[in-house]
Amino acid sequence: MWEAFKNLVFDLLNFFYSIAGDWGMAILIVTLILRVIISPLTHASTKSSYQMQKIQPKLQELQAKYADDQPRLQEEMQKLYAEAKFNPLTGCLPLFLQMPIFIALFQVLNEMSARLGDVNYSFYHLVPNLITSPSVALSEGFGPFIPYAILLVVFAGATFAPMVLMQLNQKNSSQRTQMLVMSAFMTVFMLWIGWSSPAGVLLYWGLSSLIGVAQQQVSMKIMKDRDARLEAEKEDEPVAIEVIRKEKKKRPTKKR
Repeated sequence: MWEAFKNLVFDLLNFFYSIAGDWGMAILIVTLILRVIISPLTHASTKSSYQMQKIQPKLQELQAKYADDQPRLQEEMQKLYAEAKFNPLTGCLPLFLQMPIFIALFQVLNEMSARLGDVNYSFYHLVPNLITSPSVALSEGFGPFIPYAILLVVFAGATFAPMVLMQLNQKNSSQRTQMLVMSAFMTVFMLWIGWSSPAGVLLYWGLSSLIGVAQQQVSMKIMKDRDARLEAEKEDEPVAIEVIRKEKKKRPTKKR
């Protein structure tokens, strides 16, 4: 099953290479197609994170109110999530769907020499060899290493850029700091992974992450504009004043 999936990835790359005449462009085309396919999930993920930001003040109130009653806290949190239509799993779907592509592409690029032999795997001469890793490129000198270093930085930085941009709008400073520190550690971890990864994998993941950042910002703007419009409509609505009329008492009739 896995071998069939790897062969599918290779066939896609080979097909687009036959059209574009460049392995780097073939990887870019496959990346764009994948991002278009998962764009609805990316929007749903951004929406879920946005909803989480909106309910943070209420969530903190619940945590303070039921600090000594964890079962009740969990129950109230689930109610709050349901009201806000927040699903924690939604935010992970785009990443989960891309991981098989990442692993398959990693293995396919490592096997390219065995599949096709010694051919030109450059990306328009910007990156000399897409099946070479940054660690190998550095052994050839600092000059040849520069394009690989750029790919490595984009690969590591763009991966967690969406998370960082989300946290910049977070009002809870302690939670924001915690998430930013975690993102920094994870970025270092990605640098370690990318150090021995083929440059083609860095190109795929870096571009995919940058497109994801752009999609996130567009989705955030759409949702913020919608909330601002709804808020403006509420302010423009006339205030309904309920007037309670007192029941008139009957005038006493004069006795004749």
